[in-house]
Amino acid sequence: MSIEVIQTTTETQEATLEEARARGVDLHRLPRHIAVIMDGNGRWAKARGMPRIEGHRNGIKSVRETVRTCRELEIPYLTLYAFSVENWSRPRLEVEALMRLLHTFLLSEIREMRDNGIRLHSIGRTNDLPAGVRSALDQAQAETAECKTMQLNLALSYGGRTEIVSAARRIAEEVRNGRISTEEIDEALFSSYLTTAGIPDPDLLIRTSGEFRVSNFLLWEIAYTEIWITPVFWPDFRKEQLFSAILDFQRRERRFGRVIEADVGL
Repeated sequence: MSIEVIQTTTETQEATLEEARARGVDLHRLPRHIAVIMDGNGRWAKARGMPRIEGHRNGIKSVRETVRTCRELEIPYLTLYAFSVENWSRPRLEVEALMRLLHTFLLSEIREMRDNGIRLHSIGRTNDLPAGVRSALDQAQAETAECKTMQLNLALSYGGRTEIVSAARRIAEEVRNGRISTEEIDEALFSSYLTTAGIPDPDLLIRTSGEFRVSNFLLWEIAYTEIWITPVFWPDFRKEQLFSAILDFQRRERRFGRVIEADVGL
């Protein structure tokens, strides 16, 4: 990385950290892993009399700002729900346009990810993707494989139920072949067969567009995730909304099903 890039990154990071502090964000209590359901691209475009693809195209700006802000806050993991297994049922022309956008995005962002220490990782049935997109994804993952500062997970052709069923099938096959016993199956072992194996569960799940559902996203992993919903459509999502989500997260008391002694009342 050039000295100029390092200086620019440092200056930008300091500005982001200062803005976060000014908004009241506790930089010592940031979520370790943020997941995002990026929703509302089509409605954003419709409200402006534009084709749906323009909403997706403008949504890329939000992806860039969210990734950069999380990197500047030094949040280790960010997972973006980019394309679900259900999305394949959308009109063919829209799917093709989305795949072109994804292909362009993957190749255009490699240098910035590498320069900023961002490792790209994919989860989901990526073999379903068109060959050109798979090639770009493989290239982006290979060229960022040694990056250590942050991991960006893209959920592509992903579905929570599909992921769970696939893990169950693989475990059943292992049992049938005598490689593991049924007594060994617990939550930790099951998690190791998911596409998210090795990634900590999300602390915070953000959903844009005001919809109150998780849309088959990380069903196993979000058991105790804090959920924050904003009416803002994804193309309008910026660091201000991200700070608001983090602030709300920091106000919550995470109990993970436990009872705090002071609240027992015995």
